[in-house]
Amino acid sequence: MAAGFGAFAVADSCGMDFALKRGNRSSRRSATARSAAGRNATKKQGDDSGKLRLRIESTIRAIPRGRVSTYGAIARAAGLPGAARLVARILHGGFGLPWQRVLGAGGEIKLRGDSAIEQRLRLEGEGVHFRGRKVDMKRHEFKFRRGSSVKKRSARN
Repeated sequence: MAAGFGAFAVADSCGMDFALKRGNRSSRRSATARSAAGRNATKKQGDDSGKLRLRIESTIRAIPRGRVSTYGAIARAAGLPGAARLVARILHGGFGLPWQRVLGAGGEIKLRGDSAIEQRLRLEGEGVHFRGRKVDMKRHEFKFRRGSSVKKRSARN
């Protein structure tokens, strides 16, 4: 038993034992103070993340019908090189975005299962042609204008 180490053991319904720490009041206070500081930092970071989300969403909406782009190209166009995973996360939680127009590098559909089939059908419905399992990127890739990131466009307004 872990009681000698300031913890106690609990068994779940399957009989598995878990050691749980028992905290004293001083550590709880410091944890509360730390979490308050963390909330303030998160609030400040949340303001920036909202702006990033808007930049990425407006970049995705700029892709015209019948054209496609990659996660990485969208991140670069939004002024966030190397943030392809952030683009994917925003697409996953976004509403009303033309998600079917965003592909992996080389024109590959990165979704799996029914979502991949739906994405292919939506793209074919827009007139996008495939070469095997990949989109013909030479024909359908949307090239964002160099130096015209969403950040710079919004600064003019």
